Amino acid sequence: MGNVNVLRLLGLAEKAGKVKSGEYMTENSVKSGEAALVIVAEDASENTRKKFRNMCEYYKVPIRIHGIKDELGHYIGKEFRASLAITDEGLAQAIMKKMD
Repeated sequence: MGNVNVLRLLGLAEKAGKVKSGEYMTENSVKSGEAALVIVAEDASENTRKKFRNMCEYYKVPIRIHGIKDELGHYIGKEFRASLAITDEGLAQAIMKKMD
């Protein structure tokens, strides 16, 4: 049940315009200080997971490995996504609370 709630919150965040998705957009939002949370799919490549872990550690952005690419994409109305950034602090906190 927790996973469905997380995915629904991602959908709400997308509708509110608070999601940046795809590797390029996620990376930009981390580096610009816009990202409040980064989510990387469990089935993303090891390189992708490592890259975002290191980047998020450096920029002090929380990161979670969660869901699969198809789910992450589906709930934000896109094709599969390996990574996304939540740019709203409140939504990021709510999502992390559901995950942890």
